[in-house]
Amino acid sequence: MSISKKVAVIAAAAACVFGLGSASMAETTLRIGTVLAPDDPMGQGLDKFAAEVAEATGGEVVVEVFHNSQLGDTTEMLDQARAGAAVGTVTDVARLSEFVPSLAIMSAPFLFDAYEDADKFALSDAYLSWGDELADKAGLVMLASNWYQGARHALTQKPVSGPEDLAGVRMRTIGAPIWIETIRAMGAEPTPIPWGEVYSALQLGTIDAAEAQPTAIKGAKLYEVIKNVTLTGHIQLVTALVISAEAWNQILPENQAIVRDLAVQNGRYASGLTNELGVEAMKFVADQGVAISEVDLAPFKRNVAPVYEMLNLTAEAALVKEVLGE
Repeated sequence: MSISKKVAVIAAAAACVFGLGSASMAETTLRIGTVLAPDDPMGQGLDKFAAEVAEATGGEVVVEVFHNSQLGDTTEMLDQARAGAAVGTVTDVARLSEFVPSLAIMSAPFLFDAYEDADKFALSDAYLSWGDELADKAGLVMLASNWYQGARHALTQKPVSGPEDLAGVRMRTIGAPIWIETIRAMGAEPTPIPWGEVYSALQLGTIDAAEAQPTAIKGAKLYEVIKNVTLTGHIQLVTALVISAEAWNQILPENQAIVRDLAVQNGRYASGLTNELGVEAMKFVADQGVAISEVDLAPFKRNVAPVYEMLNLTAEAALVKEVLGE
């Protein structure tokens, strides 16, 4: 039985045991949305998280998962959560740096060498204190910040051998300063648009390129509208499971502890899938005729180095190295 089918069985069993056919029986119902497909590691992790929360809380907390931008794009879901709706999402942490600037460090270029490093830092006292600040300033609670989506690579129509090949290339990226300045420093013209519009924008030529992790390239079928993937790995996409603070405060403390613990556990589960399925995804993309190329990263690393000082993240970068014992 596949992992996704097993999760579906668990969810169905929980619904039967605890009478969750109606969310009205729950103390709190949380609607968690994602822009990604159900078979994406994040989607599978969220489905498993929902089933386990229902079981562990005896149905007092119900998590309903919505895939493929059913609740809107990531920014829209965050806006709903900030407005007090019982909504959450898995989001790039840099989007939250608008409220707590230090959070941008989680998406800094060429910072984390491996998922385990990001996972360790996301559970450090320093990082958790930024989470407390986010709840106070933005009304958002980060349940866990260890949901790893993979290394981001450059998706282009023409081969890329260095930053000079990206000159004038309109590349879709996430609309947060750390992403925008990283892509600009790499040589391209950063173009933030919602993830759900990337396929059509590439197809129509509204943008020339994008950057994404392997599972998302496959899940969004971007292999149909790009010709090259250059393995830049410029940012490790470490994301957070975030919900409305107003909804969170309605959950009993004992259930809050359960939900947080399961958020961390399933972040690791989803991240394991990211590593496993990412290899399969890249093979699939290559089999569709897309050229997969390695590149000398040294010129890219030199170009993006000033981004840390530009965005006042040098102290945070030093803190990351201290936590990791580097």
